[in-house]
Amino acid sequence: MNDSIKTIQQQIQILRETIDMHNYRYYALNAPTIPDAEYDRLFRELQQLEQHYPQLITSDSPTQRVGAAPLKEFTQITHHTPMLSLNNAFEDSEVEAFNRRICEELKIDQIEYMVEPKYDGLAVNLTYEKGILKSGATRGNGYQGEDITLNLRTIKSIPLRLSLEEPPSLFEVRGEVLILKADFDKLNLEQEEKGKKTFANSRNAAAGSLRQLDPSITAKRRLAFFAYGVGVHEGVTPPYTQQSEVMNYLQLLHFPIARGYKVVTGVKALLAYYHEMTTLRDKLPYEIDGIVYKVNDFAQQEKLGFVARAPRFAIAHKFPAQEAVTDLVGIDVQVGRTGALTPVARLAPVFVGGVTVTNATLHNEDEIKRKQIMIGDKVIVRRAGDVIPEIMAVVPEQRPLYAKPFLMPDHCPICGARAVRLPGETVTRCTGGLFCPAQRKQAILHFASRRAMDIEGLGEKLVDQLVENSIVRTAADLYKLGLSALADLERMAEKSANNLLVAIEKSKQTTLARFVYALGIRHVGESTAKDLANYVGELDQLMGMNVEQLQEVSDIGPVVALSIVDFFAEKHNLEVIEQLRSCGVRWEENSGKVKQVSHLLYGKTFVLTGTLSNMTRDTATEKIEHLGGKVTSSVSTKTDYVVTGADPGSKYDKAVKLGIKILDEAGLVKLLQDSSGVGN
Repeated sequence: MNDSIKTIQQQIQILRETIDMHNYRYYALNAPTIPDAEYDRLFRELQQLEQHYPQLITSDSPTQRVGAAPLKEFTQITHHTPMLSLNNAFEDSEVEAFNRRICEELKIDQIEYMVEPKYDGLAVNLTYEKGILKSGATRGNGYQGEDITLNLRTIKSIPLRLSLEEPPSLFEVRGEVLILKADFDKLNLEQEEKGKKTFANSRNAAAGSLRQLDPSITAKRRLAFFAYGVGVHEGVTPPYTQQSEVMNYLQLLHFPIARGYKVVTGVKALLAYYHEMTTLRDKLPYEIDGIVYKVNDFAQQEKLGFVARAPRFAIAHKFPAQEAVTDLVGIDVQVGRTGALTPVARLAPVFVGGVTVTNATLHNEDEIKRKQIMIGDKVIVRRAGDVIPEIMAVVPEQRPLYAKPFLMPDHCPICGARAVRLPGETVTRCTGGLFCPAQRKQAILHFASRRAMDIEGLGEKLVDQLVENSIVRTAADLYKLGLSALADLERMAEKSANNLLVAIEKSKQTTLARFVYALGIRHVGESTAKDLANYVGELDQLMGMNVEQLQEVSDIGPVVALSIVDFFAEKHNLEVIEQLRSCGVRWEENSGKVKQVSHLLYGKTFVLTGTLSNMTRDTATEKIEHLGGKVTSSVSTKTDYVVTGADPGSKYDKAVKLGIKILDEAGLVKLLQDSSGVGN
């Protein structure tokens, strides 16, 4: 993999991790930290990169899924048909492009659409069996959601029984739970009178109310429900063939629906409806954040189909975020779990988007420079239905004489370690990865992960307790844990504590590659860690190498090399490494820089498929790579061997077609033995 592709892959991975984190905060915690507009920007950036580099698309990418994982407090319900998300449009030109693609696909000049307001609430799925409400769930990850049946039953606008003489045997209704504007104001007034925290916006209030473990609390929250579609319909023939007919059918069944929905023809009518609703938005009894356009005819919908996480036949046209002007009082720097230093604006309080705002995201140093933001400026703040808004621009003609530029600190404000910005990156990061308090949880979780030190039983909740109770400050403290300290933790019985201590002790015997990967050095993934370990053979040699020397290692460019040098230049990281060694963490070392050309496997490419009986794929991969070979995930003309286990699948068929040499597990073992014996 060349440096440019590797850099793109790293950018994609950062975007995926960031989007996954924000999905979790938005859907599972109801505590978003960025505006919708910023999330949309990140998502579109990831989509564009994956479109340009389709070979880097993976099944776990946020673009290949919808929603987020269900909350663990609720039982999970599997939807009979997936609840997919919609792609977004922000400009008229994007809507025109959407319409043009559909016209070309269907070979029709004018398309009939159903248009409706896009509610700013929480999507839910209602399941009726023989006309009786059986269950209700959140969207969740699109395929499974949280069972909130009891809470949904408290919403009086949801029918508990369908008003049909012959109801479907199985019927799913999709809709949105929200709080009307008037009821939201009353709820916040009640919260104030009780001395409780008020809700930031109606969407969060609705989501939080619907996820109460006590249904009696939900019942007091004045939640509303509006239906907008159906899922599975079994037992009787559906009396509809169009989206608009679905709306009429739902209304017949006494479900509340959007009064403003229409059937229109052509893209001009779509945009006319959008601009009409923009002017009516503030007069509606509920919050909306855009308009949804759906091809009306179901036969046309079926022909258009789906792509990744969204249908091709529908799109959400989002409204512009609301804006206001205020003073930028100062800029603070926060340190994230991955060590990223993020500037955050401190604002003179301003009411925007329905809430009083005092902070705004500034993203990074380049964004501040690009927008020419100075401390003391009058700034335009945009809030897109979220808690934390962003600064869109300054008002230069109102800049005061005392305004001053912002300088990104060169040391971490939390731990004091050097803060560096690697070439080609926009983010400045703390180099104290092993000891910085802001990165503590993330560093320990990564250190203990399966492909790193593989400490079984050390999960996120336990790490949270260990860190929050100041029991563990660095990864080295894991090897100093005793039974009494663990047994006193919540949900940690003596047997579980003993099992964890055994796993920690077992992890002491590792490999240099695993240990280097476990350190969490920026840009050093599992493959790079293996390359480094094979090249240097000894950790001390690696810690003493400079940028030029590191670039002699296969696939390591200047950015990765600089990241490694910066990590080992931080004395506190070296202290933690020394403590780990003192605690008994060990691995076999060698002279390194082995002349792999002496091995039969040097430069050979392998693909593993099927289930091996006597070794795991990870073990097989380690053995092959130790002897100079390379393991890839897909079969091509460059593949030298395909190793097959039980149920090999399509990779085996492709190997046969291309005439690639196929080995069973016994053949691989013999090849490994023969190769390891050469040159000894």
